[in-house]
Amino acid sequence: MDKFSKSEVDRSISIAVKTGKILFGSNSTIKSVMTGRAKLVIVASNCPEDRREKIEYYCKLSGVPLIIYLGTSLDLGSVCGKSFMVSALTIRDPGDSDILKFAGGENV
Repeated sequence: MDKFSKSEVDRSISIAVKTGKILFGSNSTIKSVMTGRAKLVIVASNCPEDRREKIEYYCKLSGVPLIIYLGTSLDLGSVCGKSFMVSALTIRDPGDSDILKFAGGENV
């Protein structure tokens, strides 16, 4: 696996939020994964353990790649241009972003 810098990942997430179809929150992430609409899931490192385990479980069942973001939910929200915390987000359409190239990595 290639090592990607956090700034590369941050930039890709930011572009995906601006140009693609993104859903925020653990509940909508779980629903998207269960319905097969998710292409990639990103979870903040401080996402509550019960939520994270549920998301990981459904991602494994559905074959959806999961990235553990090496930052807090506040950091992830900031990268997304939001003024609130984002513990989990779903990439349904990456838009102009190359975010899917990070899908092979567990922690980025």
